[in-house]
Amino acid sequence: MAEPLLKIRNLTLEGRSDEEWTQIVNGVDLDLHKGEVLGLIGESGAGKSTIGLAAMGFTRDGVRISDGSVEFDGIDLVNARMSVKRRLLGKRIAYVAQSAAASFNPAHKLIDQHTEAPVRHDVMSRKESEADAMELYAKLRLPNPEEIGFRFPHQVSGGQLQRAMTAMAMSCRPDLIIFDEPTTALDVTTQIEVLTAIRDIVEQFGTAAIYITHDLAVVAQMADRIKVLFRGDEVEEAPTREMLDTPQEDYTRSLWAVRSFERPAKPAPTADAVPVISVSGIDASYGKTQVLHDVSFDIHEGRTVAVVGESGSGKSTAARCITGLLPPTNGVIRLDGRDLPLDYRKRSKEQLRQVQMIYQMADTALNPRKTIGQILGRPIGFYRDIKGRARRREVEKLLDEVELPASEYIDRLPSELSGGQKQRIGIARALAAEPRFIICDEVTSALDQLVAESILKLLARLQDERKLSYMFITHDLATVRAIADEVVVMKDGEVVEQGPKTEMFTPPHHPYTDLLLSSVPEMDPDWLNRLIEERGRENIGDAAVDKMG
Repeated sequence: MAEPLLKIRNLTLEGRSDEEWTQIVNGVDLDLHKGEVLGLIGESGAGKSTIGLAAMGFTRDGVRISDGSVEFDGIDLVNARMSVKRRLLGKRIAYVAQSAAASFNPAHKLIDQHTEAPVRHDVMSRKESEADAMELYAKLRLPNPEEIGFRFPHQVSGGQLQRAMTAMAMSCRPDLIIFDEPTTALDVTTQIEVLTAIRDIVEQFGTAAIYITHDLAVVAQMADRIKVLFRGDEVEEAPTREMLDTPQEDYTRSLWAVRSFERPAKPAPTADAVPVISVSGIDASYGKTQVLHDVSFDIHEGRTVAVVGESGSGKSTAARCITGLLPPTNGVIRLDGRDLPLDYRKRSKEQLRQVQMIYQMADTALNPRKTIGQILGRPIGFYRDIKGRARRREVEKLLDEVELPASEYIDRLPSELSGGQKQRIGIARALAAEPRFIICDEVTSALDQLVAESILKLLARLQDERKLSYMFITHDLATVRAIADEVVVMKDGEVVEQGPKTEMFTPPHHPYTDLLLSSVPEMDPDWLNRLIEERGRENIGDAAVDKMG
C-alpha cells in the first residue's frame, strides 16, 4: 500500500486552564490515504475538533502540541515554519468549520472570500475562480448560483452559508479536507445534497478527508473507516461496516444505542383556551421579495410547537416576525389574546420581556468578553430592575436551575465552557427575563446526541416548572418526536401541513412532509446510495422539492 497522505503518531495535546497545562488528547495515531474518508466520532469534549485542527499543524489559543508528529505528504507540520503552512493551507489542505456564521467575514461578499485562496495560490485567475465558484454553487444546489456569491453572509440562510463554505474549501481542489460538522446547520433535504456533492468531489479528485461529526447516521454514509474517541483517548477504529455491525467496546455500543427520551404529547387545549402566541395571516418580505405567505398557527400555554422545513422555508423568518425584528407586511400577532405591535421598537418593556429567544450557535450568541455572571445579570437588570447583590443571587439561582453550579461558572468566560454548557447559559439568559414564551432556534443541532438529549430534558423540565410555551425551530425530526406537542411544516414561506405530533408522524402525509420523513439518514452505509438510486442523482433534496412545487 502507498504511504499515507497524512500520518499522525502519538499526538498529545495540552490545554491551559488557570496557568496550568492539562493533557486533553492522549497519544492518538492516525493514517489517512488519498481518496479515503476517516470519520471521527465521540461526545462533546472527546477531542475530535482538536485533532482535526492538529492535522493541519494548528491548535486553538490555549492549546499546544506537547508530543507526537503530524506529517502531511512527508512534511512535518508540527515543526514547519508558518510560511510553509501558509503555502499548504487553502491550496492543498482545506477546512470546513462547524459554524459558517462565525467563519465568514461579514464585511465582504461571498465571492470575494471564495476567490481569495485560488488567486493567492496562483491556482486560477479571479475570473476563472468566479466561474468555478458558480459551478461549485450549482453542484451544492445553492439557489441562483450565478448571483448568490455577490451577496454578503448575512443575506443568505444558515444552510446556504454552510454550503458556500464547503464550496470555498473545495475551490483549490485540495488533497486533504477537514470537515468539522459540515451539515450541522442543514435540513435533511439539503443535507442529502451536500453529502452527495462532498462524496462526488472526494471520489472525482481523490481527495482525502477527515469527517468530524456527532451524527452517526451521517458518518455511516460518508466514512470508509471510523475512529471512536472518548476524552482524548482512542477507543477503537475499524472499517465502517464492521464498526456499525460489531463494535468491540462498551462505550462505542453506548453511542450506537437509540436515545430513549421521548416526551408524550400533551392533551389538546380546550376550544376556549386563549393561545399565548397567535400568528394570524402574516406576510413578510425582505425588500421587494415576499418570503412569508399567509402564515398562521397558535401556541398555547405549556405546549411546544415544532416548526420544520428545509433551509429557506420561512421558519426563522416567522420567528423574526414574532419577535418584532422583521415587521410583517400583513397579518396580526397576539400575545395572550392582545395585539402585539409588529415592530419591536413600538413594544413596551413588558411585551419585550414576555418573548425571548435561545439561539442555535451559542458561540456567536454570547459576548466573549463578559463573564457568565455579567451575561445573565444584564437581562435581570434590564427587565426586572434588580441590582447589586440581589442581582448576583438571581444569577446564582438561574445557574442552579440550568444545572451549572454557580460557584464554578459565574465568573468564567464563554470560551471556558463546552458547547453544551454554553447552550445552558443561552437557556438561562432567556429565563432571566421570566418570559411566557421562548423561541428555541435549532438549539440542539450543534450538540452530540448525549448532550442534546440532556438539553431537551432540561427544556422539558423548565417548561413544566414555569408553564413555558415553546416555538421549536428544528430540522431534526428525531428532536420533533422527542419534545413536540404539535408540528407546523413550512415550505416556500407557506404552512403546508400542521397538527398534533401523533397525526403528523402517521401516514398519509402531505407529499412534502413525506419527503422530509424519508430524507432522515439511517444507520446503514447503503442508505444514501439507495436514496440516490430511487430518486435519481438530479432529483434529491431541493430538486425533489422543486418537482413537488
